[in-house]
Amino acid sequence: MRVLLTGASGFLGRVIYAKLQEKHKVISIGRTDFDNIQIKDMVDISGLPGLEEKVKFVLHVAGLAHISPKNEEGKKAFNHINYEGTKNLCSWIDNWLEKPESFVFISSVSVYGVDYGKEINETNQLNGNTPYAKSKIKAEQFLIEWGKKNGIKVLILRLPLIIGANPPGNLGKMISAIKRGMYFSIGGGKARKSMVLADDVANLINNCPKVDGAFNLTDGYHPTFTELESVVSSQLNRSKPFKLPIAFAGILGKIGDLLPFFPINTNTVNKMVRDLTFSDLKARQQLAWKPSSVIENWKI
Repeated sequence: MRVLLTGASGFLGRVIYAKLQEKHKVISIGRTDFDNIQIKDMVDISGLPGLEEKVKFVLHVAGLAHISPKNEEGKKAFNHINYEGTKNLCSWIDNWLEKPESFVFISSVSVYGVDYGKEINETNQLNGNTPYAKSKIKAEQFLIEWGKKNGIKVLILRLPLIIGANPPGNLGKMISAIKRGMYFSIGGGKARKSMVLADDVANLINNCPKVDGAFNLTDGYHPTFTELESVVSSQLNRSKPFKLPIAFAGILGKIGDLLPFFPINTNTVNKMVRDLTFSDLKARQQLAWKPSSVIENWKI
């Protein structure tokens, strides 16, 4: 089966690409020399000629994440890449002689717009109000209507923190800080967070489920910060992080609110002391989702 993949050079994309190659002919499209079809920007896609050979499955992983916009231009970049880029990809597909049977879109649990809560499921309202969340919500809504119009099954995977080797974002920063002995655990590290292994996401996609709908994916256990910190410390042969009292962390957070260069702020502190977990029951029932434990299987 021929598969079209965007974002093959990214953190999750690399894992998915390697897994897809085991069973499929993968055509990647992106901005790097690694890609079969090279473009400068997602805007360029609409001007590309149609593919000569039928692609049965499209997987859209490319997107903008892991940055904090500092101005309006930065905020607009999320909409341009994550929403407009998705529309451009679909416009290109509209010109193909043969349409794909299914389309998989990598989204995020950030679309729910919640900072804390337990077992949040797909029936929750999409109240995300960050530039990133809004761009994902708009892309999801567009794809649902586009899929109905064209008779293409659209599968939306809403992912929490993605776990794998050499991760980007806050997880990468945590590993680096523990390595340097500059990491502090806040509030006893008891807060639980939903996570999922990149390998598990890739394994699910490799089976190309032809299903409509949006699904949360997690490892089903939702590790605590202490458990995650212990895994990292053990693999780096470092002592377990010093635990910072919540009251003192709150003071540091307020300092960070005033000083942008400070490593933490109030928002960071709140995220580290409150549970935020999502239910993957729907995926288990309809996608035969059988995830692995992050704590038992993560190799940093």
